[in-house]
Amino acid sequence: CTTATATPDPSLVHDLQGNTESFNPLSEARDGTCILMRISQVLNLLCHQQELQLQCFCMKQSDEEFRTSKIEILAELTRLRQVCCDPSLLYADYRGQAAKMDLCMELVESAVQAGHKILLFSQFTSMLDHITQELTKREISWYLLTGHTAKKERVQMAEAFNQDDTSVFCISLKAGGTGLNLTGADIVIHFDPWWNAAAETQAEDRAHRIGQKEVVTVYKLIAKNSLEEKIVQLQARKKELASQVLGGDGIQEASFSREELLELLENH
Repeated sequence: CTTATATPDPSLVHDLQGNTESFNPLSEARDGTCILMRISQVLNLLCHQQELQLQCFCMKQSDEEFRTSKIEILAELTRLRQVCCDPSLLYADYRGQAAKMDLCMELVESAVQAGHKILLFSQFTSMLDHITQELTKREISWYLLTGHTAKKERVQMAEAFNQDDTSVFCISLKAGGTGLNLTGADIVIHFDPWWNAAAETQAEDRAHRIGQKEVVTVYKLIAKNSLEEKIVQLQARKKELASQVLGGDGIQEASFSREELLELLENH
């Protein structure tokens, strides 16, 4: 039984007209390979606008006001992450490039053609809806599991995925973190990484289970020069803060400072 994470297959990681690159900023191979995507000027501008809004919001506050504005800050951070995933999650009339979706679909198509089965995680059920629509357009078979999926149906889908020819299992990260045995998959894709490393590892363990006979490869899709890339870099230096900022726990406990959040927003 092999449970180590593989070196990424170069036949699966394509350079989209020079718009992607691979790197592993973390110390353990088990953390997987991050794939950086260079995003369009329009998307970069949208990300920058959201960052500026959050910067201005925080800079105008006193330390006390910052501690009592947890919900607003979390909402702004969520908007930033949605823009990185797909701007249409935030802007209903957006018709521009969705770099992550393009890269994800190319990676999925290459993997499926090579005979792989995939677990695809996202924190946003709205993003999973977009992904399954794209999979359907490409005639790629899929299952979808979210927090609304009944327990009995979860078990049935997991058992079916391990035995049938369905190529992709799309899973809400929180819903798929426990109780599933998905050893039919040998590739894991985090569309929008959960910055709580323990939660990510727990999700990946759905494929790293007893009975797994294949090496499991983990990919994380990261928007270059965005908050996402900064957080990945920050994880290695300050894992606790990185987990708090986008996991939400730190906001609820007000355990990171206004200055730390501003530093995060300013330095990328």
